[in-house]
Amino acid sequence: MNPAEIGARCDQIKAEVGRVLLGQEEVVEHALVAILARGHVLIEGVPGLGKTLLVRVLSHVLGCTHKRIQFTPDLMPSDVTGGNVFNSREDRFEFLPGPVFTQLLLADEINRAPAKTQSALLEAMQESSVTVDGKTRPLPRPFFVMATQNPVESQGTYPLPEAQLDRFMLKIGVSHPSTEVEKQILRNHLEGFDPSALERSQLQTVVDDAALVAMQSGLQGIGFTEEMLDYITDIVGRTRLHRSVLLGASPRGTIALAAASRARAAVMGREFVIPDDVKALAPAVLRHRLILQPDAEFEGLSTDLCVEQILGEAQVPKTAA
Repeated sequence: MNPAEIGARCDQIKAEVGRVLLGQEEVVEHALVAILARGHVLIEGVPGLGKTLLVRVLSHVLGCTHKRIQFTPDLMPSDVTGGNVFNSREDRFEFLPGPVFTQLLLADEINRAPAKTQSALLEAMQESSVTVDGKTRPLPRPFFVMATQNPVESQGTYPLPEAQLDRFMLKIGVSHPSTEVEKQILRNHLEGFDPSALERSQLQTVVDDAALVAMQSGLQGIGFTEEMLDYITDIVGRTRLHRSVLLGASPRGTIALAAASRARAAVMGREFVIPDDVKALAPAVLRHRLILQPDAEFEGLSTDLCVEQILGEAQVPKTAA
């Protein structure tokens, strides 16, 4: 599938999702970018902003299966991956797959579970497989995790370990809608819209899982110039030298920024990556990969501000416009 075809399909997907999910165009676009780049998304926001609805709508429009895990303090790793259960009739153990065996997985309020349960997703997110009792089982294709978390200052939350955060290609924030959008949401509900009964919305399935895998494979046709590769590595390298950053992004961050930029180019129907692709995605790719100096946090600086400063200092390629 060529970039023009991928871009056309993505326009259809965004339009169909936008019929139900109002005012979240950037979140939808970022989710599409991550899916095409075989990445995962961490969404931060308070309850009630449509994070769960986004996954349900996407799974329908993309023709994929989806499951939801509600993370709680007493959730065990086997509740995520599944495990072996003794079958007394056949006198043997058999594997019962957990909810991670799906194509679109919603890990809801992931930071309400302790680290040992959060880590149950590490292998699945990195290798697209699950190992239980020494046996590795592949996950369905495509496989995409969309995790939500409440702001870290909320009660009953656990900070995500750095290793877990690094597995997410993008971290995006969901804010409250504008007054106009909120009024339209209210009007839709008063006219009978029920988010628990999406079949009434007559959503169309734009692609199926096979077409989605073909779109992912089509990204190989998106080109990079040497100047663009220098630009990406320069941006990530500056995160390790920034005066307010204690620990910068790793090479996995460099790879994620390149993959996400390539996917955004495809979403736009282009055959090559331009600086605007990198600039648009650098905050979402890097904000959760940086650890600030203690005094920087005390002064109220954020990783977003550091990324903004880095983008302002990095030399933009003149040949890729």
